[in-house]
Amino acid sequence: MKQLTCSALSTASLALLMSVPALADDHRGLATAEIQEWKVPWEDSRPRDPWLHEGTVWFVGQSGNYVATLNPESGEFKRYEIPEGAHPHTVIVDDRGAWYAGNLDEHIGLVNPENGEVKRFELPGAGTKDSHTMDFTRDGDIYFTVQNGNQLGFLDTESEQIMLWDVPTDSARPYGLIVENDKPWATLFGTNKLATIDKGQLKEIELDREDNRPRRLGMSSDGVIWYVDYNQGYVGSYDPQTGENNDWRAPGEINSRPYGMAIDKRDDVWFVETGMQPNRLVGFDTDSKTFSEPMPIPSGGGTIRHMYYDEASDAIWFGTDVDTVGVVRLTP
Repeated sequence: MKQLTCSALSTASLALLMSVPALADDHRGLATAEIQEWKVPWEDSRPRDPWLHEGTVWFVGQSGNYVATLNPESGEFKRYEIPEGAHPHTVIVDDRGAWYAGNLDEHIGLVNPENGEVKRFELPGAGTKDSHTMDFTRDGDIYFTVQNGNQLGFLDTESEQIMLWDVPTDSARPYGLIVENDKPWATLFGTNKLATIDKGQLKEIELDREDNRPRRLGMSSDGVIWYVDYNQGYVGSYDPQTGENNDWRAPGEINSRPYGMAIDKRDDVWFVETGMQPNRLVGFDTDSKTFSEPMPIPSGGGTIRHMYYDEASDAIWFGTDVDTVGVVRLTP
């Protein structure tokens, strides 16, 4: 496959330094956030779902139908061509290469960074097979969601076999997914439920509010699941040990539309209010249960759909619908 290399555009106008103090005074405090964005050289390509591997930022262009990298030191971009019509949704990366979800072409693909060759792993069965969001197990296998196909999936990367679980609730729209301790957790965006695989069986978990529509999620170090409710504008928590479910209204309230989110090493939640233009970054202190002052995304964002936290650098990466890739650098 052909590779295309491009130089980064100037980022000076897209950098913003701003502290984000929480609204209450009786808490340990959130980190200070600094945002920087790079303009992607492929217009109207919806760069999204970045993943950091050995200092290189990988991302996909869902509308542009590509996998690409950004060198954050030099600002250089490199593009990898993938099968026509794949329209990738997510990319996750390890030493074997870049694994992308071929959302509109019923496959998961593996890009070889050395020569750009793509290996396809076809989703089995009939019906809609729109691979969506993915994450690795410790052994390098992959769990993933199939949104409109209403399934969770598992790719054994050694045997190259794929297993699929049907979600019992109709039109549940499995969406965001994480893997913690080799166990997948997913949001069911079409309903007020989460899902996991327990002892080989898919288990649905109903959240308290019927109008709750969880979209992205993460897990704090105590094993609690945190999610954002896109429909009503909440940050929520679910404790798998006790079954307790709580939520807190985001600053933008009903207009918040929280979407991309991540949890930092202090166990604080960061999310983007995409119902606001410009989009706004908000921190949530999970100790004091207080929110930061919203922080505008310099480019406007359009919609920030997913965020990736790198613990080593204490930074959150994101892509935007206005053709930028960005980073939130956190300082205690």
